[in-house]
Amino acid sequence: MSIGSISVRFLASLIVVGALAAGSFADTLKLKDGSIIKGKIVSFRDGKFVVAIGEGARRREMSFFAAEIQSIVFDAASTPATVNNNADYRRPDPPKTNDPAPAVSKPVYRPPVTQSPKPQSSGPMKPIEWTVNVLADNTSNGWTNTGWVVKKGQRIKITGSGKVNLGGGRMAEPWGMTNADDPNKLLKSAATGALIAVIGDDNDDFIYVGAEREIVATRDGALFLGINEGNLDDNSGAFSVKVEVIPNPGT
Repeated sequence: MSIGSISVRFLASLIVVGALAAGSFADTLKLKDGSIIKGKIVSFRDGKFVVAIGEGARRREMSFFAAEIQSIVFDAASTPATVNNNADYRRPDPPKTNDPAPAVSKPVYRPPVTQSPKPQSSGPMKPIEWTVNVLADNTSNGWTNTGWVVKKGQRIKITGSGKVNLGGGRMAEPWGMTNADDPNKLLKSAATGALIAVIGDDNDDFIYVGAEREIVATRDGALFLGINEGNLDDNSGAFSVKVEVIPNPGT
């Protein structure tokens, strides 16, 4: 659905139902055409948000592509999260061997999520989640744009699965290969081929993700995912990665 395809009837019903729902929902979407949508985000899949407006017989669900949205303010959040599908990140040159290794926090492992939460018409808001394929080769300078621009303080949970080929018959899972030496990898203290992240297209503060990790953003910026290896030319395959944007407590 393009912005120009929103009909007069759609907007009229949105205003009426939105007025009835204003007391119970507080998620606010600002579209790039200046429209303001108030409702409850119940899902995000294939680049499309589904927003529930109203309750009971008056409940309606509206769909918006990420490209249509300028910003989102969640129920208890004080700053908006902006969706951005155009950012690009240039993979930096590997650090020199005599440079200090970037600091990396010890990953926190939790049981894998076996079932996505079902949308609810009331109660605490569930995380917004979607899946991206993180290519192991040097496509887009070795980084995959998740399509989400995080805000400082926002909680993001990242869960990786699958295997990638690092060349020479070496297969790596998201936690990497501890016995594969690589002096040119971006995170010296993390295993070669591990899943890593970075926030912002002007930032070299790489984050070890591995199989699963929840992070709190220390800055604003687009969220990129990549592979912790210096030479990506002979790589193939992709990790399947689920990204969850976790609402602040109280939503």
